[in-house]
Amino acid sequence: MKTAETIKNNVEQELRWEPSVCATKIGVSVNNGVVELDGHVGSLYEKWAAERAALRVVDVTSVASEIIVDLPFESERTDEEIASAAANHLNWNSQVPDTIKVSVSNGWITLQGTAEWQFQKEEAARAVRSLRGVKAVSNEVTLKPTVNTIDIKIKIEDALKRDSQIESKDITVETSGTLVTLRGRVHSWREHDDAEHAAFSAPGVGSVSNLLTVSS
Repeated sequence: MKTAETIKNNVEQELRWEPSVCATKIGVSVNNGVVELDGHVGSLYEKWAAERAALRVVDVTSVASEIIVDLPFESERTDEEIASAAANHLNWNSQVPDTIKVSVSNGWITLQGTAEWQFQKEEAARAVRSLRGVKAVSNEVTLKPTVNTIDIKIKIEDALKRDSQIESKDITVETSGTLVTLRGRVHSWREHDDAEHAAFSAPGVGSVSNLLTVSS
């Protein structure tokens, strides 16, 4: 595993490489592979992009984000305006089911309701994250799959083996109804997320408990 200083430098370089992030406004510190980000940004999307950029760096095991969203005056909007814009974006997005609803309080969007697939839940959050005036998004949408769940385990294991980015031999898949639990070890946070994405892509998966540890 690289030294904390090396990881810190790599994260800082990745932040500078990410065009949607103003890296000079973000501080980086590292302790045992855990990256802490702090500073002030002008939008929720920039905060999210900075966190994702840090997670892409090799040997980063997790990110603790203390980044604060300070909206510029011209970006301030009332909760009613944000709620109206968010509802329109969800309604216009063909990947988001009409069972997902939105509420807003002090610039904080909460998504609630149900979806059949994980990608629908993720798409709902993506659709509203970049709206002007949004300070945070809480995604409380629950998954309610409607298909047979008998062979979930086999399908997920096969999907992991097909993915060239995942070392599937170190991953164990456990299922209980629509719940999938992933255990084992991966080499990067991207591999960690790819495995979770593969599990969520199997028909019938309602939730995934990702207990994979990241180590080099």
